Amino acid sequence: MITHIATLDHPTSLSHTRTHELKIWPACFEATLSGAKTFDVRENDRNYQVGDAVQLCEYEPESETYSGRSTARWISYVLQGGAFGLQSGWCILGLTELRPLPPGVSDTRLW
Repeated sequence: MITHIATLDHPTSLSHTRTHELKIWPACFEATLSGAKTFDVRENDRNYQVGDAVQLCEYEPESETYSGRSTARWISYVLQGGAFGLQSGWCILGLTELRPLPPGVSDTRLW
C-alpha cells in the first residue's frame, strides 16, 4: 500500500496526459520532497512527454522493498540524450509540482 504525499489531479483538457509510476531511491526521494531536486535522469524507455505526470514511489534497493511513501510531479521539460554528454536513449526530466501550461497559454487566468 502506497501512502501518497501529493496527488495529481487530471483535468480533461489535456487528454494525452499519461502517469508514469517510477521507483526512486530514498536520498533522491527526500531531495525531491524538499524541492532541492527538480529533475530526474531516466532511461527514456517510456517516451516521456512534457505534461505527463510521474508518481515517484520511494524504493529501497538493498532490500528491494517500497517504503509506502510517494510523491507526485509533472514533467515540465525533457532533455533528450545524444547531446550535452547524455547518452542516447536516456533523458533528463524537469519536474514541477504544478502542471505545465498547455501550448499557447501564457496567462494562468486563462487556464
